[in-house]
Amino acid sequence: MNSFLNTKPVRAVQSFYSRYKKYYPLLSFTGGFLWDSFTLTRIDRLSDNLILLLYLLLLSGFILLLNLVENGMIRQPLLLKYREWYPLAIQFFLGGLFSSYVVFYFQSAALTKNWLFLLILVLLLVSNEFLEKRLTNLYLQMTLFFLASFSFFIFFVPVVSGYMNYFVFLLSGLIGLLSVAGMLFLLFKKFGILQRTQVGRSLVLIFGIFLLINLFYFLNWIPPVPLSMKSAGIYHHVSREGEIYRLKYETPEWYQFRKKSDNPYHYSPGDTVFCFTAVFAPTRLQKKIFHRWQWYDSKREEWQTSDRLGYQISGGRKGGYRGYTYKTHVTPGKWRVEIVTEDERILGRIGFEIKETVRTNRTFKTIYR
Repeated sequence: MNSFLNTKPVRAVQSFYSRYKKYYPLLSFTGGFLWDSFTLTRIDRLSDNLILLLYLLLLSGFILLLNLVENGMIRQPLLLKYREWYPLAIQFFLGGLFSSYVVFYFQSAALTKNWLFLLILVLLLVSNEFLEKRLTNLYLQMTLFFLASFSFFIFFVPVVSGYMNYFVFLLSGLIGLLSVAGMLFLLFKKFGILQRTQVGRSLVLIFGIFLLINLFYFLNWIPPVPLSMKSAGIYHHVSREGEIYRLKYETPEWYQFRKKSDNPYHYSPGDTVFCFTAVFAPTRLQKKIFHRWQWYDSKREEWQTSDRLGYQISGGRKGGYRGYTYKTHVTPGKWRVEIVTEDERILGRIGFEIKETVRTNRTFKTIYR
């Protein structure tokens, strides 16, 4: 083994590592993010979830290895020689996991409500670049590992089970808790490198974070993964023709080249206002969603709900399950439609204005979804 380590190629690698060591945290961070960008496609794809699960397993393995090396429990020269790489490996897998979560949670987030949890994930992703020298801290290791585990199981368990409710969310958190408890048990009982007070403090810290994330859930601050809004808009008419939806909206002016729906909605007596949405759900997952129609009461300065219209969605379609609701009696002013789940988890929000018009020569454009 020593002869192998003294060969010219190995010495060249060691020299290269020493020369550019200061850039490796940034390279590790960037590498994890770019790797996910190329390998991850959709939240319910088995291969993608297996990649993330492998990341979690490798992350736990390197955390255990780092603690064993730091406490003198490993004597193998090869493992000791590359001990400086272990924090970098932890960084790489944390970067890969949190970058994936940022992508998946951003797709599900209605930023008016879910921005705080998404911001936490972004901060974890960015701050991971600067944590190399602190990753030997037991409490930081357990905190990051628990957040990575919980964030993964929040969407993995619904994908596997086909159910999405608070009990599934609670189960996801319990799996994360058991993962941390199992690691602490190994370090305490199996290897004897932790004291009872360290285990107790770690569990109290992790359980506190578990309760805080559950509070976020009840405040509707966590995006409703694995559901996500693919498209939404307000139209003058929506109809289904076989497997295609026909959406009709007022022909935009020549300079409104990005306009693909009716906002503002020019309303004439007898018009019907349609709201069309496409919501992605994993294969096998069925969920009822609602369109909550609201108008702004300028006297009370608050939004008033006029209707809550729902329909069942089925998962699997890449572009999302399509559906629509409509209203026939509306008044001019500010309106919005909130797309929510049965337990009031906000998927998205469409804001628009209704303006009364007397024009009879309106023309319309049609798109198909």
